[in-house]
Amino acid sequence: MITLQNFITPEPGICTEQDLYCHVQGPAGFSQSTGHYTLSRGACVRFDTYFNLFSLGKWNSGCAFDTLFAELTGSGKAEIKITLAQPSRSWEVVYCDIADLTEGAPYQIDLSEFAGPGIEGVLYAEVLALGDEVTLTGGRFATAAVPDALPQLAVSITTFQREQEVQTTVARLEHFLEEFEHSANIHVQVVDNGQSAGIAASDKVTPYPNRNLGGAGGFARGLLEAGKRGCSHCLFMDDDASFHMENIARAYTFLALARDPKAALAGAMINNTHKWCMWENGAWFDGSCRPLYNGLDLRNPGQVIDMEFSSARSAPSTLYGGWWFFAFPIAQAARHPFPFFVRGDDISFSLANDFNIFTLNGVVSFQDDFTEKESAQTLYLDLRNHLIHHLVFEELERSPLGTAKIALRFMLRSLLRCKYDSAEAQLLAWQDVMQGPQFFDENIDMSARRADIKALIKDEAWQPAETLSTAERRRFSRLPRRLRHYLGLFTLNGHLVPFWKTIGDRMVLNIGERGLVFPAFGGARLTYLNTDGSKGYTVTHSKRRFFSLAWRMAKTLAAFRRDHSRLKAVYRSGYAEMASKPYWEKTLAADPVPGPIPSPVPDPAKA
Repeated sequence: MITLQNFITPEPGICTEQDLYCHVQGPAGFSQSTGHYTLSRGACVRFDTYFNLFSLGKWNSGCAFDTLFAELTGSGKAEIKITLAQPSRSWEVVYCDIADLTEGAPYQIDLSEFAGPGIEGVLYAEVLALGDEVTLTGGRFATAAVPDALPQLAVSITTFQREQEVQTTVARLEHFLEEFEHSANIHVQVVDNGQSAGIAASDKVTPYPNRNLGGAGGFARGLLEAGKRGCSHCLFMDDDASFHMENIARAYTFLALARDPKAALAGAMINNTHKWCMWENGAWFDGSCRPLYNGLDLRNPGQVIDMEFSSARSAPSTLYGGWWFFAFPIAQAARHPFPFFVRGDDISFSLANDFNIFTLNGVVSFQDDFTEKESAQTLYLDLRNHLIHHLVFEELERSPLGTAKIALRFMLRSLLRCKYDSAEAQLLAWQDVMQGPQFFDENIDMSARRADIKALIKDEAWQPAETLSTAERRRFSRLPRRLRHYLGLFTLNGHLVPFWKTIGDRMVLNIGERGLVFPAFGGARLTYLNTDGSKGYTVTHSKRRFFSLAWRMAKTLAAFRRDHSRLKAVYRSGYAEMASKPYWEKTLAADPVPGPIPSPVPDPAKA
């Protein structure tokens, strides 16, 4: 049989939040060294969790299989129960029996009556110990269906001067592929933008030294090389691979059984700061990035199951997949990445190509807090891609003022937080977009612009926390929330109030408040600290900088409205040219490459 989904256990270094893997009642224990659960008499372990429930609705709608089995391995006498949870219905126990588990002989449950299109819901297993000691050593959902053809998958990693991280990732991948049943059909590509990763070539791994053209250039190179290798699918992923290797197993099987040749799989993202909290389970774009299920508590089985119900039924038309984990069919990639350098290339890639994007529970990457990564440079990059998406894609088309409001909103958020350095960078981004798509070709490596932005940053550079004044004075920020909101909004956070620099509050804000406007309301001096409080920076109210930037924004707005139609036309033409295979073949032609490309691996399903 083919494994659809293995049970996952907590893994040190990735995630050890137990409630994301199982819920335990009674005397039971888990061994990190073996990955086994031991239950004393009367203890119960339930797998209605983010990592281990089986999203029946998604597998049935996305994949073709007519048999379905659950298997448990272990030892001891136990009650085995399988529950089917369906939206708007009572949940039903579809299997319940007493089992004498014997190690080496998987206990199998036939659930084939629930396999097939149109059957919604989720399945999960529950084990109640009836003997003095029950040990669970593993479990899976599987099918006897045989795919018409097995995908040839290129796992493409782009890295830049993160030698330790990518070396660890490659080692983890090679170890995983030693045991994965479909490893003959998977090859790892490491696109080394820093030409410093030190990855050795092997029968499973090929390094590609590459000029540093950012993530866009790295993944464009990966896509070209995957095509040369004869692969049918490509998986873009981060160089630190902060996820369970089961991600790849589930993604591979889902793509192998996919009904739709356009099927793609987007990995979710969880914030490393709070590993129980969903950051996004897919996201959509319209004016800004809109993460789905942001803030959902993954320890709560009701919330997790409701998320699976909802995400199985419909998806926004502008859904996109982040390149921390995005698997897709190469034949459907009519457009290659646009040379954004970084930021927004994954959004445009999804919007430009006709993928049918799915998400799966447990297919998730753990990432550092995006708020901590925010800088004047990332805000510059974000605004560029936001504006271009609305100039290029018909489904996002807006009026000249409607498109300009995106830039105005970005900059106003910075100005209200006294982040004038960021606002300067964002104004530069707006003006760079107005130069047309040739700007991106001429600045493909971003070296000049990165230097320009670095020179702009005077107040917002991280410094040791001990060098900062953290003395607070709060008056306006202690007002009732509604009153504080109106005060901040109608006075533009004191920029319309005389002597605000003197009378406004002095506040220290944590990393969770750094990206938000409201916590800054009432403040004239704002000190922002990073996650562990070791670094920070202070920004101070300045009417001179505020109104100087506001005047330049007004002039840029007038020019943008005047040139909007022309810009829209040149970007649509330029995007088609620059997000093409020939463009990247020419751009990357002079880059160093390894030896001859091996022949495509044979497809066992066709043998």
